[in-house]
Amino acid sequence: MQWALFNFDGLMFLLRWGHFIFGIAWIGMLWYFNFVQGPFFAKAEAATKTEATKGLVPRALFYFRYGAMGTFLTGWAIILVKFAQAGDAGGALFNTSWSATILTGAILGSIMWFNVWFVIWPRQKKVIASANGEKVENLPALARRAFLASRTNTLMSVPLLFFMGAASHLTIQLVPGMVAVWLGFVVVFAGILEANALLADKGPTTKPIETVKGVIHSGLALAVVFYVLAEVILQHK
Repeated sequence: MQWALFNFDGLMFLLRWGHFIFGIAWIGMLWYFNFVQGPFFAKAEAATKTEATKGLVPRALFYFRYGAMGTFLTGWAIILVKFAQAGDAGGALFNTSWSATILTGAILGSIMWFNVWFVIWPRQKKVIASANGEKVENLPALARRAFLASRTNTLMSVPLLFFMGAASHLTIQLVPGMVAVWLGFVVVFAGILEANALLADKGPTTKPIETVKGVIHSGLALAVVFYVLAEVILQHK
């Protein structure tokens, strides 16, 4: 009897399954923080907010950051295995709609993963420490930076999910050689969004993502912009 999981295709399935599980945990917690906890904290009494920060937030952040790590590792494992499997045909695989879309998602996801582990989590640890009575310098600025990074991740999560789904379910016609051009554009565009999260504090560049409604609308608009530009750039002759 041959078991479906005990072969190469089964291994790839398990990686994808793990990717789904970790991704649901990560994006689910991201949206919880931005759509549920954030608005609640904005109106909660100080004592309630403090108790939640001491007890609830650390648990939520555990699943948040390790969901991000698991998604990041399994996602890149799937991509690298696919290219390794292609061997000498890796160049041809790169110049496909699958590569253009999956690597777009991977770039956005990698930036989001960076934000989780190196921007949001270090600052949230200090917010939690403050709730537990420790003295923390510049706490409002630290919380603000974590907020903007989290909002930026929420913004990016919408086009991320679009292009991850497109990899298997939406084929984009393209001109050979334009995938590299498109991915270069993605790096620059996403880098600008990331710079806004890391460098800006106030003003017109952060205003669209300050509110829940604003970040949802901005995320949907960003997904549309990314898709339209992908069609235009990938088919440019």
